Amino acid sequence: MAGEIINKVAEANIQQIDLASFKSNTNWMEIDLKEQLWNELVLKEKDFRKWVKETDWSVYENQFVFIHCSNDAIIPAWAFMLITVQLEGAAYIHCGDKASAEEAIFFKNLADWDIDHLKDQRVMVKGCSDIPKPNKAYIELTNKLVPTVKSLMFGEPCSAVPVYKKKA
Repeated sequence: MAGEIINKVAEANIQQIDLASFKSNTNWMEIDLKEQLWNELVLKEKDFRKWVKETDWSVYENQFVFIHCSNDAIIPAWAFMLITVQLEGAAYIHCGDKASAEEAIFFKNLADWDIDHLKDQRVMVKGCSDIPKPNKAYIELTNKLVPTVKSLMFGEPCSAVPVYKKKA
């Protein structure tokens, strides 16, 4: 008589975390300051202020916006400040390209994540996730989880690497 097959992984009550779930499906709106430069090189204050005044900023209301310059021109800090004032109704404003904006939202989502439900739980962090700056992400997640969880593992339940176990 064959013995009953027991799924020890299911019985272990391990909470699984996939860091990819912190990525955002945000539709970003771009402001490329290159378009406001004279000869794509120099920002002229008078022309720039005119553009700021004449732009319909309401299209950015409740939107995720990234501001950057797609060429190597030096943009004065006050230009970013002027635009930021106009974007006060935006959901989020980021200085940098789209990739850095998505990275910033990823790490914001991770930092804002409430982990109370993981208190004294066994946690498995999935490996091989498509995430920005993986090593940084794993460090931030580990720092967040260690004070709360009972144990922390990396990988998959069938091939877990123990990372942390709370001392009794």
